[in-house]
Amino acid sequence: MTQTGPLGSHPRQLGLIGHPVGHSVSPQMHNAAFAQQRMNCQYTAWAVEPASLKDAVAGIRALGILGVNVTIPHKEAVIPLLDEVAPTAAQVGAVNTIVNRGGRLMGYNTDGWGFQSSLEEAGVKLPGLEVVVLGAGGAARAIALGLARSRVARVVISNRTPERAERLAADISALVPEVPVSAVEALSQEERSALIDAGLVVNCTPLGMAGAGAGLSAVSDINLLPQLAVVYDTVYTPQETRLLKEARQRGLRTVGGLGMLVHQGACAWEYWFGRRGPVSVMTEAAKAALGGGA
Repeated sequence: MTQTGPLGSHPRQLGLIGHPVGHSVSPQMHNAAFAQQRMNCQYTAWAVEPASLKDAVAGIRALGILGVNVTIPHKEAVIPLLDEVAPTAAQVGAVNTIVNRGGRLMGYNTDGWGFQSSLEEAGVKLPGLEVVVLGAGGAARAIALGLARSRVARVVISNRTPERAERLAADISALVPEVPVSAVEALSQEERSALIDAGLVVNCTPLGMAGAGAGLSAVSDINLLPQLAVVYDTVYTPQETRLLKEARQRGLRTVGGLGMLVHQGACAWEYWFGRRGPVSVMTEAAKAALGGGA
């Protein structure tokens, strides 16, 4: 287990790198958990522009930072800057958790783990569902692979740049050939056809996020979805995005992104400290940081 230092000594540093990070409640979430567990650690969000990513990774080594989470837009770009990448993260092609082991940086991915845990918490059963994943970035890669391994009936990946969706579909098909995985262009007739049959829609794009596409919906027409569909938005600021609001008003079941945030963060503790983070404490802190509501 990683040593976190005795109380009263200089706190071990952890944090988040991404751009932007101003919306993140990860510092409040992790710091509340550290306080509850009486751990001498401090978590900070660091805004890192793409051009500065290499320097930021070097800084993790030089400053002895214990570990970091990685968010948009660095989850894929950070991989060649690390010393080693865990098999699942390598398969996904994205890293969201880094551990500094004596200057050697190890990359992991807990997005899929967090997504699955939040679905279980919400009581959503995956086997047999037809799923549409919106987006083809780092989170979408982890989620789509986890869905295929959960024996859903089909995965359709929709993206504004269809080539990215096609590459992701091909990568997942190679790893889980028994589950059909296909790619479509966002807002196309093919996407609309997939939505008509969807049992689960997962938004992995920033659309709807406060300050970045706020007020936009990742689904062009919520009425395309069948009445029993579940709508999942990985965006958690605001807690009820326009997509979730439209789905709720339609009477569809919705799951917000806060659960995924909490569970992927709690799973990151496994790599940093050798034990799972306290989910209930982290959830309450995250909700409080968001104002307890939308």
